[in-house]
Amino acid sequence: MENFDVIVIGSGIGGLTAAGLLSRYGKRVIVCESHTIAGGAAHSFRRRGFEFDSGSSFYCGLSDARSLNPVKQVLDILGESLQTVPYDPLGNYHFPGGSFAVYGNSQRYREEVAKFTPQGAKELALFEKRLLPLYEAMKGIPTLALRADWQLIPILLGRYLPSLWKMLPNLPLVQSSVGDVMDITVKDAWVRRLIDLECFLLSGLKASGTIAPEVAFMLGERSNTAIEYPLGGSAAIVNALINGLLRWGGELRLACHVEQIIVENGKAVGVRLSPLKKGGGEVIKAPVVISNATIWDTYSKLLLPQDLPASYRQTALQTPAVESFMHLHLGFRRDDLQNLTGHHVVVHDEKKDITVPGNTCMISIPSVWDASLAPENHHVVHAYTLEPYTGWERNSGYEEKKKQKAQTLYSAIEKVIPDIRKRVVLELIGTPLTHAGYLRRYHGTYGPAIAAGKGMFPNQSTPIKGLYRVGDSTMPGIGVPAVAASGILCANSLVKTEQVMELVDLLKY
Repeated sequence: MENFDVIVIGSGIGGLTAAGLLSRYGKRVIVCESHTIAGGAAHSFRRRGFEFDSGSSFYCGLSDARSLNPVKQVLDILGESLQTVPYDPLGNYHFPGGSFAVYGNSQRYREEVAKFTPQGAKELALFEKRLLPLYEAMKGIPTLALRADWQLIPILLGRYLPSLWKMLPNLPLVQSSVGDVMDITVKDAWVRRLIDLECFLLSGLKASGTIAPEVAFMLGERSNTAIEYPLGGSAAIVNALINGLLRWGGELRLACHVEQIIVENGKAVGVRLSPLKKGGGEVIKAPVVISNATIWDTYSKLLLPQDLPASYRQTALQTPAVESFMHLHLGFRRDDLQNLTGHHVVVHDEKKDITVPGNTCMISIPSVWDASLAPENHHVVHAYTLEPYTGWERNSGYEEKKKQKAQTLYSAIEKVIPDIRKRVVLELIGTPLTHAGYLRRYHGTYGPAIAAGKGMFPNQSTPIKGLYRVGDSTMPGIGVPAVAASGILCANSLVKTEQVMELVDLLKY
């Protein structure tokens, strides 16, 4: 039995952010990771000399001092940094009617849109004009200063009153959906579909279900800070957070599977490790436990039913989830490929909804920026599309079903590299079962699908004293900034306000 101040279950970005910050605050922290690779849904893996990102591949402001990216703020305070490669355009959207480049600069972006619909480009400008003041208001309040309890109020009133005044005219937007803003400013059907697509890429939901601050943050960041890729892929971010954790005295254990959160008299007092894993059956004690597992896995697998109020548990487990994905990772020959760009989104059929599984495919070719991710004269590509978990079984037809479902991803990549099938030297197909099993995620989901106006995301606290949660089940939005922000809010809520502001002052935020 070992004693710590904080136990973090899972080494996703949210868990590592919370653990690193709490170590920086002087807490004795241990991170227990079930797998042999850290990073959760942002981990990288290597096969036959090819290194693949398993999830995130698009980043803004990782090294730009102007950025609001929470990852940048946390790495700064932990004394870590990243080497990055800036690029623009940030990607290309491919529709049956044509393709266009998506530039960070909003004016250039609208000029591309105007090639398809001049009137729509004007309406897009009105849409952005309505949302960007919210981003400008947010700029004055660093995420590093935020917390998830009532003590946030005196911080905001005492330190960030000018930004609050800027926020006041935009308060109606905070809980509005992007669809509400779009209905007021955009009538053009082509641009409305474009906004739906960008919302879907950001939150897993279309404009009517995405909250306005998410898109305001996205538009502001990509037009005001550097669009960049970290050398080494998403693993570089994970490794930087781990280095920061260790630098400040924290501990990370890999292949260390937590079987149960121990609750006594309504309080979390520690965890019990799996008897089949490293440290088999060991009990680790701490007055604070932070789960980076999903809301469904935390409440159904890590806790006993009697540990939570029955009605609370039932409601939490009924939280709607974003569908899982099909993944296609390829290593391929790059000979004779000219001017290849890194990010692409392909919509196969404009008559079908963009959320129909297989219709919208995301493609990332990060080796165009970082040649070390592939052997000489080769590239890596990661393509993925929505795919329901229901109906997948590891039976005699599993392998054939995998190949069949991967065809829509191959067809998407062919929009960018027509002869991709002839170039492939390594093929890895992932299914919702792959995602659910390897990452220990409920149904392979990327998080809750709570539409704007239909409920609030469950926050970092729980009914159990000393038990907290971080990750994509606690913040709206899919991606690294959201989960990093969840880790910041959780960590800051566990220390005194004075400690938080000391770090903020140190970086002059």
